[in-house]
Amino acid sequence: MRSRDVDTMRMRDVATVVLAGGKGARLDPLTRDRAKPAVPFGGSYRIIDFALSNCVNSGMRRVLLLTQYKAKSLDRHLNLGWHRFFCRDLGECLDVLPPQQRVDESWYRGTADAVYQNIYSLEMAAPRLVVVLAGDHIYKMNYQSLVDAHEESGADVTIGSLPVPREEAGEFGTMDIDASGRVQTFREKVANPPSIVGHPEMCMASMGIYCFSWPFLLERLKLDANAPASHHDFGHDLLPDVVRSHGVYAFPFRDENRKQNAYWRDVGTIDAYFTANMDLIEVDPQLNMYDDQWPIRTHHPAYPPPKFVFAGEGDDSRRGEATDSLVCPGAILSGGRATRSIIGPGVRINSFARVEQSILFEGVDIGRHAQVRRAIIDKGVRVPSGTMVGFDPDEDAARGLTVSPSGVTVVPKGYQFNSSNVSVSASS
Repeated sequence: MRSRDVDTMRMRDVATVVLAGGKGARLDPLTRDRAKPAVPFGGSYRIIDFALSNCVNSGMRRVLLLTQYKAKSLDRHLNLGWHRFFCRDLGECLDVLPPQQRVDESWYRGTADAVYQNIYSLEMAAPRLVVVLAGDHIYKMNYQSLVDAHEESGADVTIGSLPVPREEAGEFGTMDIDASGRVQTFREKVANPPSIVGHPEMCMASMGIYCFSWPFLLERLKLDANAPASHHDFGHDLLPDVVRSHGVYAFPFRDENRKQNAYWRDVGTIDAYFTANMDLIEVDPQLNMYDDQWPIRTHHPAYPPPKFVFAGEGDDSRRGEATDSLVCPGAILSGGRATRSIIGPGVRINSFARVEQSILFEGVDIGRHAQVRRAIIDKGVRVPSGTMVGFDPDEDAARGLTVSPSGVTVVPKGYQFNSSNVSVSASS
């Protein structure tokens, strides 16, 4: 029997809860029509694929995925690409659970409340341990190591952790940790977080990954649900309270990229999302997407291979090519060029068009002589011939487009260029 089969059997009494219901408001307009975990990433993938791939690769096959806002796109992606990895005859499941108001009549009020409102599903699973994950981060991690550390320490709860620069730590839950790894204090998103001993420029941050002993989690969720002043959130309420009276340990993040530096990204803003995508086109990226030992799985539509046509000569010639780029199946570069870009499935870049440092979602059409630079163009948008996008932030903003603080222009799904908002390049 292969070792991974043995590991999967050992994890059968571990239930995994994936929190996938956030609005992702800071990723607007990419989240106007879809939940944050359903936002495309790296051309062929969705953000949710990373947490779910980590689960499957870690042998964790009993997964409850909690949805809430704008879940249609996410539901469709899971139905098309993910349920086939779980065999119910073997006790495996990927159960998608929208808010059911079984506990009260509210939507999820916080991360702890989201788990509490699905407490019946967890009780039916009768787990030994419960691992709680966020479904909107980009990383590769073997959760079995977290579970092993939890059991070896005898902890009530173990928190996945990683060091972050002090100037960024205010966006995370941060911890004081003693020499044994036990958490002394936990504070969520505070202005003056504690530094790591010996490294004043760094803070130890929570990854939003928790391993709980099930009886302990059940008890604490019930107590939190009946606390009128609680935000009903793991980071704001439950964890700060239990560190004073129970065994809470930090688990240092170990990724599966086998690189010198561990890779974990919160892609909660347009700029963070853009940067993480651009990481993938480096010559030797930190996040290894070509690793057959820890594959990132997804749904692959039945597109034909990408196609590059016309091979003119000279800088201004009609040439279909892509350099330092990821090009997905179904894309056609018909005399147009892409540089340092991610070209999604079914994209077409027409003659003499130029795309630089950009992300094109599925089905985008770039017209002849159009120029796109430092832009994210959502699914199905058609950029007319000669149009320039991403060259003038003020002009893009006047068109009603979102421009990020670092100058990335976002063209939302359903946007239509017209004579009143199109600027035409001189070469058209």
